[in-house]
Amino acid sequence: MKSFKSLLSLTLSFLFVQVSAQEIKPIYKTAVEKLAKKIEVQDAFAYILEIDEQTIADMITLTEIPAPSFEEAAKGLVFAEMLRNAGADSVWIDEVGNVIALRKGKKSDKTIVIDAHLDTVFPLDTDVSVKQRGDTLYAPGIADANRSLAMSIALVKTLAHQNIRTTHDLWFVGSVGEEGLGDLKGMKHLFREGGHKIDAFIAIDGGGITGIVNAGIGSLRYKVTFKGSGGHSYGAFGIGNPHNALANAITAFVSKADPYTKEGIRTTYSVSVLGGGTSVNSIPYESWMLVDMRSEDQERLLGINELFLEAMQEGLKKENSIIRRGNPLTVEVENVGDRPTGMTAPTHELVQQSLAVSTYLTGKQARLSASSTNSNVPLSLGIPAITVGRGGEAGGGHSLDEWFLNKDGYLGLQNALLLILMQGGY
Repeated sequence: MKSFKSLLSLTLSFLFVQVSAQEIKPIYKTAVEKLAKKIEVQDAFAYILEIDEQTIADMITLTEIPAPSFEEAAKGLVFAEMLRNAGADSVWIDEVGNVIALRKGKKSDKTIVIDAHLDTVFPLDTDVSVKQRGDTLYAPGIADANRSLAMSIALVKTLAHQNIRTTHDLWFVGSVGEEGLGDLKGMKHLFREGGHKIDAFIAIDGGGITGIVNAGIGSLRYKVTFKGSGGHSYGAFGIGNPHNALANAITAFVSKADPYTKEGIRTTYSVSVLGGGTSVNSIPYESWMLVDMRSEDQERLLGINELFLEAMQEGLKKENSIIRRGNPLTVEVENVGDRPTGMTAPTHELVQQSLAVSTYLTGKQARLSASSTNSNVPLSLGIPAITVGRGGEAGGGHSLDEWFLNKDGYLGLQNALLLILMQGGY
């Protein structure tokens, strides 16, 4: 069973594209070893283990509060109170629902953000009660991302209890809108023009701590709706059929996208959801679909986007060309998701520190990858950003059978703590 769980943990929660192992400069290895051996850091490590049972309890509490994208408010209030009780200097909720806890720095000349997202992919009426079988916890969202939220609370608690102050301000953020059609709403607000200056960004998401995301897979998502008058399948025959137009558009898109994605930087596309129609004996008045396109390269993403838009018009034109009566069909193409691309260079201080910390704690070679996470937004703006793992073992991400096993879960917290201290200037 455990080997099966280990396999699943590799695919938990987000699309993961392997890039490479990366050489760690000796200066960062030495810095990590020196920091980790400090008495106060060793005491903090011990405290993380001491509060481990409460960290799991916090994870269960947060998991059992439903929080689909756009409906995170109830969980946000509980999370904010937990951060206050953990010892944050101040806690507030911004205009879009992001929960922000400040751990004030000695100089406060920079701001480092540590992020975990509040939302899950599950509808509001999903049973999110946590069940335990043996040593494993089961519930939708138990790992993605309620484990990360519980880690944020434990990190604030550890810093406060051990009276550890960094040079720079630390913001612990519970963000909204990370999943699906949330379209990174919380991040786009946090990094808005004119917003508070953020100097570095660390998201806690994903699986094991040896995988570090330093590049963002961009995506464009659309809802396309073909519309007509609709009518009886026999009596109104000859009017435009939106389903026909949709089928034509998909066929035209695939014929263009297939050769485009066979070469060059990895680029993908998916017609993911279809809808429309009322009955078998009715010509539908509308036909719609949701489409997802992704790439690590912004130019490639814009290229397949152009092919997609062309295909939608071709599908409409083809159906309208055979209409025998009635008005032509119309099409609405609505952009419902735009995740930008970007990268923090493997040689950058933040990436090097994360590699050195992970390797120090696990004795294994850490690897860099590209993924679609909250880091996409700062990456696209040239702000140093990475996504690090939660630790432990988990699987079944985005499914009703999601699970978490607290096997060496403390390493995820120790990993985050060392990285925060290095970036925060301790």
